[in-house]
Amino acid sequence: MSAEETLDLKTVCNGGKLQLSRALSLLEQSPAKMLNLLNDCYQAPKAHVIGITGPPGVGKSTLLAELIKTYRAEGRTVGVIAVDPSSKRSGGAFLGDRVRFSTDPEDQGVFVRSMAARERLGGLADLTIAAMVLMRAVFDIVLIETVGVGQSETDVSGVTDTVVFCVQPGSGDSLQFMKAGIAEIPHIALVTKADMGKAAERTKADLRGALSLASENGGDWAVKILALSSSDRTGLTEFVSSVDEHYEWLKNEGRLFELRNQQAKQWLSEAVRDLYGKKGLSFIQEADLSLDLIDGISPFELLAQIQKEFIFTRQQAL
Repeated sequence: MSAEETLDLKTVCNGGKLQLSRALSLLEQSPAKMLNLLNDCYQAPKAHVIGITGPPGVGKSTLLAELIKTYRAEGRTVGVIAVDPSSKRSGGAFLGDRVRFSTDPEDQGVFVRSMAARERLGGLADLTIAAMVLMRAVFDIVLIETVGVGQSETDVSGVTDTVVFCVQPGSGDSLQFMKAGIAEIPHIALVTKADMGKAAERTKADLRGALSLASENGGDWAVKILALSSSDRTGLTEFVSSVDEHYEWLKNEGRLFELRNQQAKQWLSEAVRDLYGKKGLSFIQEADLSLDLIDGISPFELLAQIQKEFIFTRQQAL
């Protein structure tokens, strides 16, 4: 029996960090062989998935470290996907976040995984969504930190329930992002290093102006603009409450399932295009296939079906 065949959702949930690391490693090596586990995980979402995005140096990693402490103190389990810059030589992650996060290695309730962004734009790694689906079925909270590449970091909205956009006082980032797509995606805009006083207040005012010019994300959810200092934890309680409030709003308004379904459909379409280019999308239309998900079918399973149909049709044409 192969290693991946022994891994099911129950084993991963009960096996602690060792089994989760094993599952993620197998996922990176051969996603196709992990299809059954991914399907089970997709059908059993548990966590609130939170995306932390913003330019380099804004304090995303410091914020995540404080969030981990806060959630663990509340008894909530936490999984972290930290997308790091890639080495141009090896293509691997620099793993900076593992150094910056000081978590208890014996604490089975927190798990940090670094991933290399490689050549992908958008601030995420190629396998982020599959890793997120797996971790979403295991933990209470999943935090995803983007690589911090700047204005192209909009991919995070396609894998998370709540998007937090971080801005540093006095950096001019809020004005710069007025003309960027990223200004349209946050549910919470967070001014970091609030202990900088007047500079932080001016940045909050700039953000308020910038976001007022962008289209609202999430319908009638009003983007919250907050300030926080990770060094003395000022504003942390209000921030965590606001993040929880957005999640409850999604559930109470019946939008959470729809949001995740649309994200899965978007991922599926991008996966087909990445695998087969425009010919793949044309094939789906010609073969009368659909990218729409139905109950009991995960995007991973549907992609596998499309791949089989595509290969079979090409063989028949030869």
